Amino acid sequence: MLKLFQVFYLSYFWYNIFRMALTTKVIEQVAALARLELSEKEKKMYAEQLSVVLGYIGMLNDVNTDNVIETSQVTGLEDVTREDKVVERSEEIKKKLIEIFPDRVGRLLKVKAVFENTDAQI
Repeated sequence: MLKLFQVFYLSYFWYNIFRMALTTKVIEQVAALARLELSEKEKKMYAEQLSVVLGYIGMLNDVNTDNVIETSQVTGLEDVTREDKVVERSEEIKKKLIEIFPDRVGRLLKVKAVFENTDAQI
């Protein structure tokens, strides 16, 4: 029941946001969530600019989409994938590969880091 109330509240909230101009108080709340410090001039400017943007977005609520098929992408492109194929090798070949690897701990092979922050402990 709580989830339904939350969905209703958010729907009502955004419906009203799209239908009205944003106040500097709303901009202050959003700025606080984003940890931004804005001057009074910036608050007023963002309130005006975002009201226009949200007004345009609000126009989408008036568009009749009853007979429009949902799409997730419109280019017609598809992902090119291939199926992974496991190729079994004998224990002798596996052992030789592990032995010739330059940096290893037992059967574990150590490779160069692929992430930027290599100091982080996982």
